Amino acid sequence: MNTILNQYADKINGTFSFFDRIIIKGHIRQFFSPSGKSHFLSYNNILLKDFPSYAQTITKLICDHIEKLASDLNRPVIYLASAKTSKEQTAKEILTANPIDAGLICALSVVEYCQTLQPKMQEDGKLHLTNVNRKCKYYYLYFLDKEFGFMHVKIQTWFPFLIQVYINGREMMKHTFDENGIKYKMHDNSFIEISDISKAQELVDKFDSKKLCRQLDYFANKINPYLNIVKDTFNHEYFWCIDQCEYATDVMFKSREALEDIYPSLVEHAFYDFKCTDVFSFLGRKLDKKFQGEVVSDYRKRSEGWRIKHRMKSNSIKMYDKHSVLRIEMTINDPKEFKVYKKVEHKDGTTSMKWSPMGKSISNMYRYAEVSRAANFKYLEALKGIIPKKSVEAEINAVCRKKIIKDKSFSGFNVWEEKTFELFTELSNGSYLIRGFTNQDIRRSLYPKKQADLKVNRNRTTRLFAKLRAHGLIKKVPHSFRYYLTEKGRRIFSALIETKIRTYPELAS
Repeated sequence: MNTILNQYADKINGTFSFFDRIIIKGHIRQFFSPSGKSHFLSYNNILLKDFPSYAQTITKLICDHIEKLASDLNRPVIYLASAKTSKEQTAKEILTANPIDAGLICALSVVEYCQTLQPKMQEDGKLHLTNVNRKCKYYYLYFLDKEFGFMHVKIQTWFPFLIQVYINGREMMKHTFDENGIKYKMHDNSFIEISDISKAQELVDKFDSKKLCRQLDYFANKINPYLNIVKDTFNHEYFWCIDQCEYATDVMFKSREALEDIYPSLVEHAFYDFKCTDVFSFLGRKLDKKFQGEVVSDYRKRSEGWRIKHRMKSNSIKMYDKHSVLRIEMTINDPKEFKVYKKVEHKDGTTSMKWSPMGKSISNMYRYAEVSRAANFKYLEALKGIIPKKSVEAEINAVCRKKIIKDKSFSGFNVWEEKTFELFTELSNGSYLIRGFTNQDIRRSLYPKKQADLKVNRNRTTRLFAKLRAHGLIKKVPHSFRYYLTEKGRRIFSALIETKIRTYPELAS
């Protein structure tokens, strides 16, 4: 595969791909179906008219349990007056002020919108337990976990007790690397150095979603004391599904300077040259008339540099830099845009294996990884052939200055002067790639037919060739009258032509 990984292999330590941010939600699905609600009320002998008071009792049970859990561990419970307050920042400040090695950092409570259960009179004149939108109390429990690292679990204290778990794949892998003797250096949540990259990738490729499911069940049982009643009623716990999933491929450069040399060119290429069809290709789709949606590319300035993002409906792929890491990151919000090979049950009771739209079940995490990794490497492949902007800028500046070789002075080029630009454009002509070019070839392209062979123009072109050779832009083929562009010349001419076309298209027409 021809990518920037090959082109800049001398500047790159390697690549590492794994999940980044993962938001997982736990649902008790029976509370979202009429039959499930009826079974719950019947099994627990709860009358509809008594449900509000019963629900308040359970809410108090959960709140008391969480606050006792924090109190027993001597960790703070803090009420946040605004849902807009950064919970993560608050938790990190608490951890800094009151550090722990592992366990609960704090419990933060806040009032937010939710979907809860409430008896309502329906058109048939009877009470039904229905789903309504209200505000209720949530707890955000932040942990420094031995398996997941810094993470949080959010629980809705009203029926149906939705749970949301936030974990970060990079935080998770630190524990795995430590266990397997792999040394690493991090910047923020990115690995900038890994001592054994191939072994590290091999370990993360063995990621087990079943084990993750068991760990999520552990947290659910730890913070929701009512879960025993739920299990007894439905013979089932939480159903875990992926709400949002980020999968990142990190290209680890040997230094920040090495990345900075090419990154501006990568951003420029991605923004100007990637078309709608490219974005479809990255995200595993073909452009067809049935597509309903939009494809958008945008970029914005971050504290560390530029981020460019390509979005198709609610899924996206983006590129940004973090210290010495070039990150390509796929975000899947709507997995139905992709397919998974699975067993499908038909109406007649038979089953068969077929490609079907992918669901949000946590069992599909392996497929999330496959789809995302393929997209990331397609993106990297599309970045091939990029000219490092900063290096070329230095080379262009040198070409503009006077050059002295063996006491002979050669003036610099005014690269934006019309005649000079015309010369550079002609020298870049693809027809010269194989056979090269001669003095006559260039004369006849630059001058009118009747003037091309005049002695004054032959001499002028000869002097131009000498100047081009002095600046290292062309080279003579031994024992011939032919010349060819050097790599330096090709870089400089390509950069100048591309810049002029993009910045001043009317001048290039």
